[in-house]
Amino acid sequence: MIDPFGRAITYLRVSVTDRCDLRCVYCMAEDMTFLPKRDLLTLEELERLCAAFIRLGTNKIRITGGEPLVRRDVMQLFQRLGSRIGGGLDELTLTTNGTQLAKHAQTLAAAGVRRINVSLDTLDPILFGQITRWGKIEPILDGIFAAKAAGLSVKINAVAMKGVNEDQFDGMLAWCGEHGLDLCLIETMPMGDINGDRTDQYLPLSIVRSRLRKSWTLEDTDYRTGGPARYFDVKETGRRIGFITPMTHNFCESCNRVRLTCTGTLYMCLGQDDAADFRSVLRAGATDAELDDAIRAAIARKPKGHDFIIDRRHDKPAVARHMSVTGG
Repeated sequence: MIDPFGRAITYLRVSVTDRCDLRCVYCMAEDMTFLPKRDLLTLEELERLCAAFIRLGTNKIRITGGEPLVRRDVMQLFQRLGSRIGGGLDELTLTTNGTQLAKHAQTLAAAGVRRINVSLDTLDPILFGQITRWGKIEPILDGIFAAKAAGLSVKINAVAMKGVNEDQFDGMLAWCGEHGLDLCLIETMPMGDINGDRTDQYLPLSIVRSRLRKSWTLEDTDYRTGGPARYFDVKETGRRIGFITPMTHNFCESCNRVRLTCTGTLYMCLGQDDAADFRSVLRAGATDAELDDAIRAAIARKPKGHDFIIDRRHDKPAVARHMSVTGG
């Protein structure tokens, strides 16, 4: 699949639920209203859509949420998609908050998952509770170590927030080095009304990287995972640190991905509202050929780049939907 700007679309991010057992301040409102079950694609419908994307050239699928591991029977989807690895699919991965990871790590590894991302914005238990509104850090740490024990490669994702966790990254980098984990820092994005102004929380990662260089030797590397992060080797730990910078330096020119929500809505760009409805296509009894044509038509509408500009005059996010709606 080639979009209008010559980019090959090889990476599909699939949200399997909008629900989560945490309420991270940058992702969800505290009083979120979740979708009724009838609005969600079934696991069979999700698998059929994924199979169509694989047929059309997608070779990497990441399962996201909400928190994907809270969806009932989601391991069946991992097992079915995992069986396609080597048959068009090169990699099946997962982004999780880690709360359910200790329970599922072995099953994920058996299904063919080799790498996972765990969202963790601080190692401080009190601050963790504040960021997640009610989370406890101990189950997440248990899940991370269970994943490592199962043979999974673990990357820690942390959203950088000015005045919230900007003093945490030296300690997190050291901890990740001690336990053989990579760290990836992400700029906060203006998505969704979460009862607070994130313009004051925006922290350019260029500043964070400059601060880290005072204590760590960050060396250029060609390492890539197929996502938007720019990585550096950390000489002192032998691990890597990545930076995802949608605000200070967008990565649109090399975008290779689209996002499928749990309701079957395909967003061709995280920072745009244009979307394609595949739930109605599936439930209207589309053949595989018709489904393939619908996917091609959607990719033909993929925009050149996002519109992540915070509307300071009206105190509005650039995109009204929550990150949890699109898929983390």
